[in-house]
Amino acid sequence: MFKFRRALLKSCAVALCGLVFLSAQAAPAPIKLALVEGLSGPFGNGGEAVFRNLVWAVERVNARGGVPLPDGKHLLALGRFDSKGQNEEALSALRAAIDDGAQYILQGNSSATAAVLIDAINKHNDREPAKRVLLLNYAAVDPTLTNEKCSFWHFRFDAHADMRMAALMAVFKDDAAVKNVYILGQDYSFGQAVAREAKRQLALQRPDVRVVGDELHPLGRVKDFIPYAAKIKASGAQAVITGNFGNDLTLLVKAAREVGFEGKFYTFYGNALGAPAALGEAGVGKVIAVADWLPNTPTAQSQAFVQAFRQRFPKPADDYLHMRMQLMVEALAQAVEKAGTTDLIAVATSLESASVSLYGQTGRMRAADHQFQQPLAVGTMDRQGTPGVPFDVEGSGYGFRIIKQTSAAQAEMPTTCKMVRPG
Repeated sequence: MFKFRRALLKSCAVALCGLVFLSAQAAPAPIKLALVEGLSGPFGNGGEAVFRNLVWAVERVNARGGVPLPDGKHLLALGRFDSKGQNEEALSALRAAIDDGAQYILQGNSSATAAVLIDAINKHNDREPAKRVLLLNYAAVDPTLTNEKCSFWHFRFDAHADMRMAALMAVFKDDAAVKNVYILGQDYSFGQAVAREAKRQLALQRPDVRVVGDELHPLGRVKDFIPYAAKIKASGAQAVITGNFGNDLTLLVKAAREVGFEGKFYTFYGNALGAPAALGEAGVGKVIAVADWLPNTPTAQSQAFVQAFRQRFPKPADDYLHMRMQLMVEALAQAVEKAGTTDLIAVATSLESASVSLYGQTGRMRAADHQFQQPLAVGTMDRQGTPGVPFDVEGSGYGFRIIKQTSAAQAEMPTTCKMVRPG
């Protein structure tokens, strides 16, 4: 009797193990995403902030079961690979991500790195068609990336620099108090693009404004911006136009405050990563930022979006929220589901026509150049609690009140892309 019971228990255990094994076998493989970004170094805080946004976006897709395909629902799996802010390290990270099975590379905090990755992915996909990958770009905004350097394997979900500058200039052109302007930026492809477009649009929209300074500085290497700030003040400029981000922006605005510069900053990224706190009261009404979306967008849906993020990441230091990164992951999930397969050509073809909406914000991909089309907003820094500023940023006590909104149709620009699609 004892032997019989032991045999019965053993056979049941084997059967249960078999069921678990079969269940594990039946679970569809995850869809692997890889963040290749500077997670250490001078812009490491920006990389970590992006990672939080992507984690939240992936969690949202997985909370509804993942991406449905004919063989079942596939979860998204997000890996992280530190480029250390260096192009060679980014290429090493790309290889490691591909070896790990990633099909989707996510990057954006450097246009120079994006260009290097696009070139490497083009070559890799030609050489190893069985291991193709797509590059999903959330922030590298050099216009050439969706113009002369456009690639079937690259999709940009941020407005490029010329689009952003046009939205910013729609506010600047009415700022009659500004007669002299100083253009300052980082010395690489993006910073050069910002400076070039700033001068072009100034000549068209404000020919009365004098450019009293036009300067580029090394990317991520300047520790003391006092000499730059002193030159800005001495130039007589009433405003600075800059594409600086991360520490290059924070240290610049700190230096400007220290030397007593009282002009305005027209920025691409002045609304986050320490810049508002660095300026404090001196920035009220003087820092203007352009973005795809701002936390104080005056709709109930937008407010719910901000509150949901803050419930997930309650620490003020983690308060860095970007709608476009959420839309990017939603667009990818939509494209895979619509393609009905994980085949990269089918997914890329589907992604070309992606149209997504989240918390009232919408956007669509343009097939001609893989440039996402979406509304843009310009805000001015103000104290939290003043009309139009229910939310501050990063616990600073300061937020951005929207002063100009540009529709997707108004923001759209022509492209020179000659897309080469796989045969």
